[in-house]
Amino acid sequence: MPIDILMPALSPTMEKGNLAKWLKKEGDVIKSGDILAEIETDKATMEVEAVDEGVLAKIVVPDGSSDVPVNQVIGIIAQEGEDASAVSAPKTAPTKAPEPAKADAMVLREERPGSTPGAPVQPAAAKANGGSGARVFASPLARRIAKQAGLDVALIKGSGPHGRVVERDVREAEKAGPQTRPASAPSPSAAPAAASAPKAASMSDETIKKFFEPGTYEEVPHDGMRKTIARRLVEAKQTIPHFYLSVDCELDALLALREQINKSAPLTKEGKPSFKVSVNDFIIKGLALALQRVPDANATWTEGAMLKHRHSDVGVAVSIPGGLITPVVRKAEQKTLSAISNEMKDYAARAKARKLKPEEYQGGTSAVSNLGMFGIKNFSAVINPPHATILAVGVGEKRVVVKDGAPAVATVMSVTLSTDHRAVDGALGAELISAFKALIEAPMGMLV
Repeated sequence: MPIDILMPALSPTMEKGNLAKWLKKEGDVIKSGDILAEIETDKATMEVEAVDEGVLAKIVVPDGSSDVPVNQVIGIIAQEGEDASAVSAPKTAPTKAPEPAKADAMVLREERPGSTPGAPVQPAAAKANGGSGARVFASPLARRIAKQAGLDVALIKGSGPHGRVVERDVREAEKAGPQTRPASAPSPSAAPAAASAPKAASMSDETIKKFFEPGTYEEVPHDGMRKTIARRLVEAKQTIPHFYLSVDCELDALLALREQINKSAPLTKEGKPSFKVSVNDFIIKGLALALQRVPDANATWTEGAMLKHRHSDVGVAVSIPGGLITPVVRKAEQKTLSAISNEMKDYAARAKARKLKPEEYQGGTSAVSNLGMFGIKNFSAVINPPHATILAVGVGEKRVVVKDGAPAVATVMSVTLSTDHRAVDGALGAELISAFKALIEAPMGMLV
């Protein structure tokens, strides 16, 4: 029978993608490993390989299609011996919810403790789900467990027949954390006030546009990257309790060492230095080693436990057209400065071309955001989940400092550490940023 080609999930959080271009046309012979199409995510353009063989019988989703849901059929492969011309595209109409009369007549079966296997269980009563009026189906046992755990059944995805919520779904939701817990209901006396209170960022697009004279602005639609950045930043600021710590680091010893290292770089066949270490490479290495010296700060908060990481996987914010991306230097504490330098040059080039793989920019244990090259003296960065920390780096500049009781001129850089206060409290954060400062001011420690 024909094989469906599905829109792949190129990352754990991907829900939709854009089908940029088909690299095969209808009637082409397909072999396993052939590149079928290019898919655009919010961060990169990825090539999709064929895992089956046959003939591309039908292209269901054409080039340039936007917001194609994950697992939707985008094409069909006819296997050997099948008539490719006879293959028809599947219907893509949205699945309709069951009609009330039919739903009430449905009898679903579920085995549960204390009941006869296969005993009929009547569908649960209708309940509003997010104000949409959709029916929520759950077994009595699942509802009882959810009620005891303080979970909202309407927010739990069911794995039973027809999406019915069963016991195992509630157990998994209970382990997952508070996202399925309903918000505390306001008291009756507070309800009218809450209903009338304005919500944050509630202005519609049309309301905002009324503040400006027509013809005095240009509308540039948000692309997928900008939408994702906006969503993640809002989530980060609303769900992560940020705490900030700042220090000044003297760079004179680091700049002298950097110059010495770059002068000693071996030449390539073309006569060019094989590497050129930047101040940012020292910063990445310094943060990685600081996380190793203060291992309790090399952590990620989850609702059920603290994840203590063995390695320092440092993300580095890279500006690209339309937004930014954070490629991750894995096991940065083990890499030389030259290796970090060359890796970051490769990441930066491929990031601008949107050719990074998801595994190259997802995850990580901390991050660096450096705006020093723009002359920014200091700033506070927003934590990028699942990180618990991010280091904001300012420009290195000549400042008057006190040394041995007398004024002196030094090159100083201000850095600010943002921490997730659930995972890294004030004292622990101070210990981490102090370890970083010590490494930056005595950089020979990064070479041994």
